Amino acid sequence: MTIKPTDIPMEVKQVAETLEKAGFEAYVVGGCTRDLMLGKTPKDWDLTTNAHPEQIQELFPDHYANNDYGTIGIKTESENDALKVIEVTPYRRESGYSDARRPDEVTFGVSLEEDLKRRDFTVNALAYRISTEELVDNFGGVEDLVAKRLKAVGNPDERFAEDALRMLRAVRLAAELDFVIESETMLAITRHNQQLSRISIERVASEFLRTVNSPTSMQGIVFMEKLGLLEQFLPELQEGIGVEQGGAHVYDVFEHLLRTMQAATDKEFSLSMRLAALFHDIAKPTTRRTGGKHKHYTFFGHEVVGARMTREIMGRLKMPRELTGEVVNLVRWHMFFADPDEITLSAVRRTIVRIGEDHIEDLLNLRVCDRIGMGRPKEQPFRFRKYKAMVDEALREPISVKLLKINGDRIMELSGEKPGRRLGYILHALLEEALDDASKNTMEYMEKRALELLELPEKELIELAEAGKRRQAEGEESALKDIAREHKVG
Repeated sequence: MTIKPTDIPMEVKQVAETLEKAGFEAYVVGGCTRDLMLGKTPKDWDLTTNAHPEQIQELFPDHYANNDYGTIGIKTESENDALKVIEVTPYRRESGYSDARRPDEVTFGVSLEEDLKRRDFTVNALAYRISTEELVDNFGGVEDLVAKRLKAVGNPDERFAEDALRMLRAVRLAAELDFVIESETMLAITRHNQQLSRISIERVASEFLRTVNSPTSMQGIVFMEKLGLLEQFLPELQEGIGVEQGGAHVYDVFEHLLRTMQAATDKEFSLSMRLAALFHDIAKPTTRRTGGKHKHYTFFGHEVVGARMTREIMGRLKMPRELTGEVVNLVRWHMFFADPDEITLSAVRRTIVRIGEDHIEDLLNLRVCDRIGMGRPKEQPFRFRKYKAMVDEALREPISVKLLKINGDRIMELSGEKPGRRLGYILHALLEEALDDASKNTMEYMEKRALELLELPEKELIELAEAGKRRQAEGEESALKDIAREHKVG
């Protein structure tokens, strides 16, 4: 476990050499030194030096001041995104953390040892001097790397009091690196976990998402729960602990959600898929009732309630709008009926319309992960494979206006109709017919039917165009009424 000069990119060497030639020290430091020791390619590069911010700026005219802590971003001409900016930060001492996140006072010009003492974990307190090939390890970071262990630098209570986000970062790093967290560091997190509420939700959400996107995402969420961090920002997830499901489910709701997410992780699915896997049954504790014809418990309408809960959670965590929409949609429709012996192509087409062509594969993959999370021996039984074949067949048929054999230009050419809302109503009315019977999607039928629709009063035309949306809304309303009745609240 060593660093070789050939591991350092030329852009980083040039910045370090410029500092050294001017009489200053220059060390590769922090996460990039850790990654180099682990044989990984750093995602970004950081140097530390005994030069002050203004001295760094004089040496590198093409730069920008990155923050209030002396960090200077040195611009390079590299085509590699990770090397376009090399960050250089002076040695510094920090004091006073009144907001449990940022230092009230920063002092430059201290020693490298003083600078490393303020860092979070021993594996991030390693520094490598390129010019002498010297590795500085004052806190046993190499030993902890070998042991695959995260340990706070010095007193863990002090480290977490300085920056409460470090607690969540410990979990995220453990999940990304597949490390354990050292016992005293873990105990300190349990003593300070409530301080996480003082950190901005955007910072918390960022660490949470990086944990979900890590190779051992399940381990990360387990750490969060055991250390009392999860309850600070995502208590809904904890409500599944100990909630038995019965039937084909081996695990309680909490473990099932985590195993489903890990299945999505193992298959390297997208972040939206992993979040949907984590949240898809989040409403089961709320909707669980005893009884049912063939089951010990029922969870009627949990996908409807779950979609609403997921939207609230994503909103609270200030997740991006597009990501929220994708996750909510997958949670809402994850209970799609997939028995090929009892379902029609029309029903399959409507499922595709609801979830969207771009996300139907995600929905199918979510069902696969759901089965794995249940402990089912077969990911894709024969009947599910038959359903997927039906999806492929349906995708060859019209599932959106753009796939109809007729368009607005042709309707205007046939009828002399002018551009306007009526054209949209006609196209959507034709789509509804094609969804029910794909054989109607021929030029001959569509032209004939379009002319017939043009003769209808606008009110009747709107009714036909909105029929599908109305049926869907009625289904939602009916499900919610049944849920309220089941819960004796309506």
